[in-house]
Amino acid sequence: MIALDAARGLAVIGMIAVNTGPRGDDEFLELIYRVPYGRASLLFVLLGGIGISLMTRRSREQHDPLPWVSLLWRCALLLLGGLALQELAHDVSVILQIYALLILFCIPLLRAANRTLLLTAGLSALIGPLIWLAVQSQTDGRFDRDPVSASDPLWEIFTGIVLTGPYPLIVWAAPFILGIWLGRLELTDSRVSTRLIIWGAVGAIGARGASLLLVAIFGESTSHLAWQRLFSSVAHSQMPLWVIGGTGSAVFVLGACLKIRTWSHPLASPLVFLGQLALTAYVGHLLILALIVRPGPDTLLQGVIASASTVLALMAFAWLWRQRFTRGPLEVLLRAPRLSRRPR
Repeated sequence: MIALDAARGLAVIGMIAVNTGPRGDDEFLELIYRVPYGRASLLFVLLGGIGISLMTRRSREQHDPLPWVSLLWRCALLLLGGLALQELAHDVSVILQIYALLILFCIPLLRAANRTLLLTAGLSALIGPLIWLAVQSQTDGRFDRDPVSASDPLWEIFTGIVLTGPYPLIVWAAPFILGIWLGRLELTDSRVSTRLIIWGAVGAIGARGASLLLVAIFGESTSHLAWQRLFSSVAHSQMPLWVIGGTGSAVFVLGACLKIRTWSHPLASPLVFLGQLALTAYVGHLLILALIVRPGPDTLLQGVIASASTVLALMAFAWLWRQRFTRGPLEVLLRAPRLSRRPR
C-alpha cells in the first residue's frame, strides 16, 4: 500500500507540473519538463482502478454484496466536485468527472473474470479511438473537446464525459479496467513487479516505435479526420498507440515503485503522504493555480518555480496533516455517511 501511495504521489506531482505549464514550446529543456504530459494522468487513472479493485476485493473473493452505497457516494461526490471545480479559472481540464463515471460504468466488471477485464480494456484501447474518430467525422471534426462544468446542460455533461471531452470514457476506460485487473495480482510478489517493469517498458517503447515507423511509411496525418491519425502517439491524441504507450509507462512506474522497499524511510514520507492525500492535493493545486499562479507562468523557469513551490507546499501540508490524522480532509468525505437506525 505504501508503494501505491508513492506512485500516486508521483502521479500528482506529474499532473501539477503539466497543469502549471508553460505549454507549447519545443525547446529541449521544456520537452524534458513535460515528460509527464499524457502519462501522469494515465498513471492516476490506473491507480484509481487498482484502488477500486482493492476496495471491493472482499466482495469478489468472499461473495459478499458490493459496497453499493460507498461506490455510488464516491461517484456522486467526485462528479459534482469535479463539475464545480471546472468553473474556476485554473485553465485545467479537471479529471475527477471521468474518474467518477469510470467507477459507475465499471461496477458490472468488479466481479468479472480476468479474461473479461483484459478483453474489455483492450477493446477500449483499440475500438474506443475508432468510435471517437467516428463521432468526429459525423460532426465534421467540430465537436467541442472542452471540459464540461456544472453550468452545462445534463446531456452535454454526459456526452462530454463519455465521448467528446478531454478524457472520453470510451478511451480512458482502458487504463482504469487494467488497474482493476492489476489490483487482483499479488503485488507484493517481486516476480509480479519485475513483470510489470518489463511489460510496461515494452508497451511504452514498442508503441512509440510503432508510431514512428508507421508515420515514416504512411506519412503524418493531414487532418483530425484522416486515417493516418490512428498512427499517432502524441499525448492526449486519444489514439491506440498513445493509450498503449502511456499506460505502459504507468505500469512501468508502478512496477518500479513496488520494487523499492524503503518507502517507510522518513525521507520518503512526504511523497507517500502526498499520495495518501491525493484528492486533497489535486484539489489544492487547482485552487493554487486559480488564485495565485494564473495567468502565468510565461517561461520555463517560472513554471519550474511555480510547480516546485506548489508541490512543496502540498507536501508540507500532507506531512503536517498526517502527524495527527490518518485520512486527508477531502479523503474523509469519500466515505459514505452511515445512516443510523432510529430506536423503536
